[in-house]
Amino acid sequence: NREITRLEIMQRLKEKRLRQKEAGNMLGLSVRQIKRLYQAFKREGAKGLISGRRGKASHNRLAEQVVQQVVDLLYERYRDFGPTLAHEKLVEVHGLKLSDESVRKIMITEGLWKPKRAKKPSVHQMRERRACFGELVQIDGSDHDWFERRAPRCTLLVYIDDATGQLGELWFVPEETFFGYCEASQHYFERYGKPVAFYSDKHGIFRVNQPRPLGTTSGLTQFGRAMQELDVQIICANTPQAKGRIERANQTLQDRLVKELRLRGISDINRANDFLT
Repeated sequence: NREITRLEIMQRLKEKRLRQKEAGNMLGLSVRQIKRLYQAFKREGAKGLISGRRGKASHNRLAEQVVQQVVDLLYERYRDFGPTLAHEKLVEVHGLKLSDESVRKIMITEGLWKPKRAKKPSVHQMRERRACFGELVQIDGSDHDWFERRAPRCTLLVYIDDATGQLGELWFVPEETFFGYCEASQHYFERYGKPVAFYSDKHGIFRVNQPRPLGTTSGLTQFGRAMQELDVQIICANTPQAKGRIERANQTLQDRLVKELRLRGISDINRANDFLT
């Protein structure tokens, strides 16, 4: 279509029905480019307006041996990786120089990745981020098969700052318990100091969910009393969407961290915690 438009404009130039500057404005080209096209049109006719790049390979295309090396590595080590993570490993570990878009196209061609349609966004009332680091820290436990059956299923405790989105603490425990959260919180305090508040779900570790709890007059859980002594407030979210930032972080970790543990041959909680610290 573009070349047909050029042909029509060159014919109008030849018939003196159009000036070179006007032709340049119509095609988005400079007067010098219009002169060059017109000379080619006078020499070769319509054939002179055909792009010389048609049918030729791009100068920026990947070499065949590089493409084959990428395909071999994808099948051997990164078959279930997403394009972005696979690209990072190909560059960091194997020193290949290519773009993430090139990796995505190769994976689509090989049937290792299916393009995803953008989901229709759900409309929720936005909660503004806190103003500064440490003002509010979202905490949650992510139960998942982190070691892909190489070890028993366990839970990753995740601490993420609300203002910056920075991961503050990651700690593997067999399951969500008071002692697990105390250990992870101690690591966070030693590294960043005490936050103003923790933002959590309504798990029994953070909130007394019984209407009339026995043996307590304060209505606080053990973790709640410990944080009260440290002057750290606990805020419980009413809906999962309210703590969507940490929920999305959990999804990313369940994809990326699982593969990182596999590549490093880590198959137990202790080694995984050493890697995270």
